Amino acid sequence: MIEEEIIKIVLDEAFYIHKTIGPGMLEKVYQTCLAYRLRKRGIFVEEEKPVPVVFEEIKMECGYRADIVVESKVIVETKSIDAIADIHTAQILTHLRFLNLRHGLLLNFNVVLLKNGIKRVLNGF
Repeated sequence: MIEEEIIKIVLDEAFYIHKTIGPGMLEKVYQTCLAYRLRKRGIFVEEEKPVPVVFEEIKMECGYRADIVVESKVIVETKSIDAIADIHTAQILTHLRFLNLRHGLLLNFNVVLLKNGIKRVLNGF
């Protein structure tokens, strides 16, 4: 499955979850529901995937945990915040770089219309 197909499926499920639950829940609620819905569709999902960080001669096995990694190709970060800020984009770019992935999605479920809470991020390696 290519990244564009994965992203379409993730967004379809995110819209379904947002329509069903609505805004105002904790990020973990949306993360758990999204992972469940993707698995239900037969898609390989890793939740809270450790992101190793290498700095000079040291390697930290878990410098961060990615909310969801789909099919080992797309990082999905779930948010429930007022608005996506530049720092959120910078963070997901760092995660993409350390996992050597190209595609990421920031999904902010704390909006009236989910389309206003979606940001695609590409790692330009």
